[in-house]
Order: sequence, then C-alpha cells, then structure tokens
Amino acid sequence: MRAVVLYQFGPPENFRFETVPDPVPGPDQVRIAVKAAGVHQIETAMREGLPIGPPLPELPAIFGGEVAGVVESVGTGVDAAWVGADVVTALGSPGGYAERAVADVSALHRIPDGLDHASAVAMVVTGSTTVGLLDIAALTRDDVVLVTSAAGGVGRLVLQFARRIGATVVGASGGPAKTAAVRELGADLAVDYNRPDWPDTVREALGDRHVTVVVDGVEGEKGRAAFELLGEGGRYVTIGASSREPFRPDEAELTRRGVTFTDALALLIAGQDGPADEARALAAAADGTMVPAVQTFPLSQAGAAHTALKARATTGKVVLVPDGG
Repeated sequence: MRAVVLYQFGPPENFRFETVPDPVPGPDQVRIAVKAAGVHQIETAMREGLPIGPPLPELPAIFGGEVAGVVESVGTGVDAAWVGADVVTALGSPGGYAERAVADVSALHRIPDGLDHASAVAMVVTGSTTVGLLDIAALTRDDVVLVTSAAGGVGRLVLQFARRIGATVVGASGGPAKTAAVRELGADLAVDYNRPDWPDTVREALGDRHVTVVVDGVEGEKGRAAFELLGEGGRYVTIGASSREPFRPDEAELTRRGVTFTDALALLIAGQDGPADEARALAAAADGTMVPAVQTFPLSQAGAAHTALKARATTGKVVLVPDGG
C-alpha cells in the first residue's frame, strides 16, 4: 500500500509518500480500506518533534488517529459480518495517513446512513470534542457567545449549536474569506480577528450588552483580546491553543471581574466518555443538527495539509483522501 511516512522530525517536507507493507489485523481487529483520514492540529507539532501533546512516536512513523473507510478483512475473534461495512474510528494510535489501517473492532462505529466518509471522520474526534465542550460550556439562549476560530472544525460546530438554541453569537476568524464563511453560518456578528480593531467592532455592535461566554481555541493575544471582552461574571472556556501561545488569565483578575476560567480540553482528556460522545457526534451530523465543513487534500499531499493547517489557512476539518478520489 501507499502511505505517508515520517523518518525525521522537522518540516512538512520530511514526509515521504511511499510503498510500505499492508498492515495485518491482529486478534479482535479489522483492516480498513481508508477513504478519509483526519488531520489534527496537534499532529503538526508532533511532526516537528515538539513535546507539547501526546508522547512523540518512534520513527519511522505513520501519523493519523482518525480514519473512515470500508472494512476489508478481519482478525481472529471478529465476526466476518463486519467485512464491507462503512466504519469510522478514532484509532487512538497512528496509522491513518495510509491506504489501509487496522483498528480494534471495539473502537468502530458504523457510519450512519446519509453520512459520507469525510464527514464521519470530521465528527469522530472534532465532533465528539465539540459535544463534550458544549456540555462543559453549558450555553443558554440568554448568552452572548464569542467563538474564536469560528471557521474551524470545532468553532463552526459550536456556532451552529449556539445559533440553534437562540444565543447571540459573535464569530471571530482570520481573513475576509473566513469572516464571510462565519457570516454565512448565521453568526449575528462576524469579525476578522487579524484586524487590530476587531474588539472595538464587537463592543460597538453589542452596545450595552457584553459577551457572557468565550469559547476559545486560539489563546495567545487573540485569546487575551477575547477574554477582555467578557462582562462581569462571564465564562472563558478554552479548548486548545492553535496559536501555540498559551493564555492563562491572572487569578486576581478573574476574582476582581467575577469571571471563571475553564480548561475544557484538560477536562475532556481527563474524563471524556469517548465512545459515547463519538456516537452522539455522528448522530448529530446524520440528523443535520451539526454540519461539519471538510477541506480535503490528497493523501500524497499530507505535507501541504500540515502547512495549511498550521498557518490557519483552512476552513473546517482537514481530511486526507486517497489520491485520484
């Protein structure tokens, strides 16, 4: 099979697209003909060898822990009825940047009717993260919600949910194209957070109202600016730092303003019910409650996908698909 292999940590150009042996499913495993593989922001840091997320893999390595495709063979102890099934899985281990991958049968979800492989792989991690995040954020129709990276995989799903429950939504993203996309998603206000005056635009638009909840996936200076837009008693919920610049508000400032800070990502890592939330996310996509956006790259162009993702030049979930379709 063809796969994307990393032999040395470093830039995206270190990826090599080459022929490697097909993986063999072990006991209680299946082999999947991969139709879509998710690319995660943390994988760009892992490729560089930065120890800021999961343990770095031993090299050579094939990245990719989010896979959707068709079961083509099974290992011992697995019902042969799985063969031919459309499935999606968060493998929890590398191997997805390839034409074939193995996964434990216990980690599989059958893809609901009407959901394609790319959308399913977008929801199995990004979607499950979002439903867990929304449980933590506890948004209500009375909230004024500021979502940063609102054109991204998690951001646009949060925006859709907030609009559906009737909250006022401010979507912040980078550049005119993404700002337009956020506006089309139904945000009450869409702002370009690459403009230095974007916080003033939010204040002017809200008038006497204040932001009550920030859902932030960027942190850094943009996270700080979003935090400062919170009114007294507001909630700041972070789901990661795509800027790679962590932002943590000062405890004294939190107390003075009566603002709460929640690291949702840490809470999810510590206690999320992964399989249940994955199923909830897939069901939400299948019934149209949450509609993911997907930006695809050919498998052979995994390096280009990493470059675009790190530069925040993508919209929605980045997904690798087989070359030629």
